Amino acid sequence: MTLPAMPAPPAPSGAAAQSVAAGRAPRLPDFPWDRLLSFKEQAARHRDGLVDLSIGTPVDPTPARVQEALRAASDAPGYPTVWGTPALRAAIIGYLRRRCGSVDLTEDCILPTIGSKELVASLPAQLGVRAGQTVLVPAVAYPTYAVGALLAGAAYVASDATSSVGPADVPLVWINSPANPTGRVLPVEHLRKVVDWARERGAVVASDECYFECGWDATPVSVLDPEINGGSLDSILAVHSLSKRSNLAGYRAAFVAGDPVLVSALHEVRRHSGLMVPAPVQAAMTTALEDDDHIEVQRQRYQERRRLLREALTHVGFRIDHSEASLYLWVTRGEPCTDTVGWLAERGILVAPGDFYGPAGAHHVRVALTATDERVHSAVARLH
Repeated sequence: MTLPAMPAPPAPSGAAAQSVAAGRAPRLPDFPWDRLLSFKEQAARHRDGLVDLSIGTPVDPTPARVQEALRAASDAPGYPTVWGTPALRAAIIGYLRRRCGSVDLTEDCILPTIGSKELVASLPAQLGVRAGQTVLVPAVAYPTYAVGALLAGAAYVASDATSSVGPADVPLVWINSPANPTGRVLPVEHLRKVVDWARERGAVVASDECYFECGWDATPVSVLDPEINGGSLDSILAVHSLSKRSNLAGYRAAFVAGDPVLVSALHEVRRHSGLMVPAPVQAAMTTALEDDDHIEVQRQRYQERRRLLREALTHVGFRIDHSEASLYLWVTRGEPCTDTVGWLAERGILVAPGDFYGPAGAHHVRVALTATDERVHSAVARLH
């Protein structure tokens, strides 16, 4: 695909800037969480308080070693590098080899980012996706994939079938496994088919693998694995985050890995944009990526919360679909999702409506595992 040329033309000013703001800015959807305010107020009136299972925000402590690394690096008067420190680059490569079965990686295959949402929202534009092109996103998906297409001035198609795109010019295909919100793990055959389809058309496959360490009933496989990519990183990018696996959401710590040509192009764009992970965060990331023990501790916490919530929800008649991985249960009673949200809010439990993630989710709700043990036990008691 064609990457953006440098340098960019000067930004408009005066009347021209007003025209851009008034008529040319991308039309974005309403921020979905605003719709939950009335349900949140209702749930908060419960005598035992609110149990918020609507957002996947970690609540457990950041590992002590990681906190110590952040503090030790807090004297950082100079600018950090976009590439990251040599220690961070080595830690990313080591992690991907140990945990993701990746093909051999070199330093020009990886790039730290300021959290993963920033990258997801900006990736189409940074890759040079333009008006008249179409980004393919999952049928039920994290809304920021579509937002990124709109910010680049492009269109998007929400579908899990590449055959549904037809003759459209598709420079970028998003996949998400384990998936948010459904918890689905895509099988190897499907991932391989998507990569082959994209390569035949000169498209990039961007795989959001932020929940890679949260596999419960199925084992996730990365697009960096030779079983998927045939031993070549050509045209693929994998996005990883430390928010969930290491409780670093507040640090904004993530990275992208894959095709060195694409990563180098992203590096150049991000140098011009000043998109640098702060030096203390880079030090904290290095420590987190070198330590696998805390990942297992956190996994055990989530497994137990998942077991309790799953049993309680099925006890009162809900069906759990997919949910073999990630930090969510994809739940339905066969009714409109807002009815389910309201029923749970009456019991002081707040969840996310499935239609936040596309029309195909209109009869499901997403229940997050990211609440304290005490709040999870309170929710379970209300459902029994």
